[in-house]
Amino acid sequence: MSKKQNKKFITPEILRGAVKGAFVKLNPRYMMKNPVMFVVEIGFFITLLLSFFPGLFGDVDAASLRIYDIIVCVILFITVLFANFAEAVAEGRGKAQAASLKKTQKDTEAHLLHEDGNESIVRSSELKKGDVVMVVAGEVIPGDGEVIEGIASVDESAITGESAPVVRESGGDFCSVTGGTTVVSDWLKIRITSEPGNSFLDRMIALVEGASRKKTPNEIALNTLLVSLTIIFLIVVVTMYPFAVYSGVQIPVSTLIALLVCLIPTTIGGLLSAIGIAGMDRVTRFNVIAMSGKAVEACGDVDTMILDKTGTITFGNRLAADFFPVEGANRSDLIRCAALTSLHDETPEGKSTLELARRLGDSSEETTGSVFIEFTAQTRMSGVDLPDGTKIRKGASDAIEQYVKENGGRIPADLHTHVEEVSSLGGTPLVVCENNKILGVIYLKDTVKPGMVERFQRLRAIGIKTIMCTGDNPLTAATIAKEAGVDGFVAECKPEDKIALIKKEQAEGKIVAMTGDGTNDAPALAQANVGLAMNSGTTAAKEAANMVDLDSDPTKILEVVEIGKQLLITRGSLTTFSIANDIAKYFAIIPAMFQLAIPELNVLNIMGLASNYSAILSALIFNAIIIPCLIPLAMKGVKYRPMSSGRMLGRNMMIYGVGGVIAPFIGIKVIDMIIAPLLTMIGFGI
Repeated sequence: MSKKQNKKFITPEILRGAVKGAFVKLNPRYMMKNPVMFVVEIGFFITLLLSFFPGLFGDVDAASLRIYDIIVCVILFITVLFANFAEAVAEGRGKAQAASLKKTQKDTEAHLLHEDGNESIVRSSELKKGDVVMVVAGEVIPGDGEVIEGIASVDESAITGESAPVVRESGGDFCSVTGGTTVVSDWLKIRITSEPGNSFLDRMIALVEGASRKKTPNEIALNTLLVSLTIIFLIVVVTMYPFAVYSGVQIPVSTLIALLVCLIPTTIGGLLSAIGIAGMDRVTRFNVIAMSGKAVEACGDVDTMILDKTGTITFGNRLAADFFPVEGANRSDLIRCAALTSLHDETPEGKSTLELARRLGDSSEETTGSVFIEFTAQTRMSGVDLPDGTKIRKGASDAIEQYVKENGGRIPADLHTHVEEVSSLGGTPLVVCENNKILGVIYLKDTVKPGMVERFQRLRAIGIKTIMCTGDNPLTAATIAKEAGVDGFVAECKPEDKIALIKKEQAEGKIVAMTGDGTNDAPALAQANVGLAMNSGTTAAKEAANMVDLDSDPTKILEVVEIGKQLLITRGSLTTFSIANDIAKYFAIIPAMFQLAIPELNVLNIMGLASNYSAILSALIFNAIIIPCLIPLAMKGVKYRPMSSGRMLGRNMMIYGVGGVIAPFIGIKVIDMIIAPLLTMIGFGI
């Protein structure tokens, strides 16, 4: 599952498995799941019978058409194989990922703790939901669970691909652990939360392999359209036979089958399942596990995205943004003193203060003999005592004011103005003093993550509304919302407020996505159409969501939505290409079938095809080879560009609609130029 995993489209192992799978899937009971290709397979069996029993359906000169029947039979067989191969390649890529996951699934020993305090050694496969186990440094966590006691570093690289260990502890939102990960320090007492064979890793493997994949609503709708078109064209071809007889034209059964296969949307029919599997595959390779294909598809339809402020839009730590000196103080002195108090301050605030001071040109260094004063909840300040007796402090405004008054100093008239200014900006003011003189205020702010503004602009360009939820007061929330560029915000937000917001948007017909990691997020994750839970979060959150981010990156919801959009665009683009393909096939086959009885139809032979047989076979061959040619595009997906639905439709119509019309004209003509001499050699050149 590493992000550094092999990105090759197809490996020799996948190729061998796909070739085998293409033949296995020829089973009619399996082919019936794909009605379009099932019709092609039936056509293959009929032409196969004609190859052995000429004249079975009363064709005139049936014996002389045996070679033609055999050629049509072979092409139809190859068409079905190519369609099966496309699906088998997609499944093979998923199974390759599942194989790497299975390596982490070992039946390890577990230290089972009994109610009487005793401990026994059991196999991890014997553990049941509710069992309590002890895991110490160096041991593999035997199953999914929640930490009920202890704190430890856990190596989750087997699942997430990230080498850096993460901290897991009892209580809070970081108590969930996954079976197959390793404790690298200290110990954990874990309560197992899954039954054997139903762990998070088991579900991942089943989903990645495609064993649990169900067709999505959009896929079912498109499949229904394809079946409808197939039935319509089947009726057209069947009724064409008596019309041909009435017109004095003898049409071989093989030609009618070839016409039907070229008319029905075989290209998208052969690739539809592969596109769906590949969509799941792209999400999984992005280290996100989708609990269903429906979840991935829903991402592409998202209208509203609800995001937490802390950790998603902002870093979550208040960082130094500026220095405001008070009247009578020098800004350089303020910066110098702020830097000196932060030299040994390991908090995010202290580190960012020192970093900002260095960027502004300060070069203050630690003096030998200095005594650093740590922050405490009682004093609400920290600082440093220099060897020359100078005492420098930074901390909360009221704490510093009291400290200065106790040392005989005065409060600058504009101090409260600066403090209120910082607070109105949604920041936190830290006041700095040197001995009994206040120098100014450090402006700490919850910093918006780089690139968030641009990402929200991309979402806005495709019509997705972004709403920020935060527990901050309305003033702070408004400041962050404006800086980040979100479309709306909810301040002083409680868990029930998130659910109410989601329901409100859904009542307006919107598809809603949100992220979360805590137990209090679980109801909202379950209510949302797309709920992305963090792998570091609680079991309740992961069970409520329909997607789990193995990297626990809340901002990944933005990329997941784009992957969903890409899935829908890929399906739509290839459907457009497939239907557009048929237009050129009409110009190849219809004139070829009737030009002897109706010479006027020859005017439609705009490609100048050599003969009626070469025209039909060229169209049939092109119909077969276009499927494997489009497999890489179906697997990789059509490149996604943020734009409005109207522009996107226009762009796809130009590229895949017009391209779908032009490509067959060129392809069929080239194939005709190749096979026409060969047909002449065997007596089918007229």
